Amino acid sequence: MTGAIDYLDRAARPRLAYRHIAGAGPTIAFLPGYMSDMAGGKATALFDRAAAEGRACLLLDYAGCGLSDGLFAEQTLLDWRGDVLDLIDAKVEGPVIIVGSSMGGWLMLLTALALTARDGPGRVAGLVGIAAAPDFTDWGFTAEEKAIILAEGQLREDTSYSDQPYVTTRRFWQSGEANRLLDADIPLACPVRLLHGQEDGDVPPEISLRLAAALTSDDVQVTLVKGGDHRLSRDTDIALLADAVARLTR
Repeated sequence: MTGAIDYLDRAARPRLAYRHIAGAGPTIAFLPGYMSDMAGGKATALFDRAAAEGRACLLLDYAGCGLSDGLFAEQTLLDWRGDVLDLIDAKVEGPVIIVGSSMGGWLMLLTALALTARDGPGRVAGLVGIAAAPDFTDWGFTAEEKAIILAEGQLREDTSYSDQPYVTTRRFWQSGEANRLLDADIPLACPVRLLHGQEDGDVPPEISLRLAAALTSDDVQVTLVKGGDHRLSRDTDIALLADAVARLTR
């Protein structure tokens, strides 16, 4: 079946689950959020639309997430960036449009910077962030919570998005702090579209405005969605996302 789950075996890192469909480029690569996977509504909608239109698309589960091997608590932000790069290297020829949701928006930026440094600016055709959350290890935790992470090795928080608590480990937090982006220029020249719900209770919309200011690209647009929450998963939200991606593929 086209787009069925497949696996990428690696010598030194956990096996990664992914879905890939070949087609016209640039390839659309979707990066899910923290403790999320490629089975979500936004990822599935983009994949199905790409399949219907004959466009290339790549979905993945980070190590320790979804159907991929590995232990979640052992992963860092840069480990997950490496997962994304490994799958792009294995499955994507030519330019890529990276779509990142929440933490996936941070990985979207880190991946784009790595690809641009290695392959040149033409490798990344565009970026689409959905409530992108770069630097959330900084602004997303109180001083008390950061102290718990450092002293006890992890922080466990209840979440409305899962029946499992959110777990932030010391190694992940330290990896995030070492790779913050918003306090300096972000040297990416590709078109960037940032979608953010005005009622987002997890990632303040101001983060997308700070990101837009930090990006050196001259083609950056921020869309604030009235009534939109963090997930931006209503039918109208997904239609807005699909349209933003489609415009960049043209």
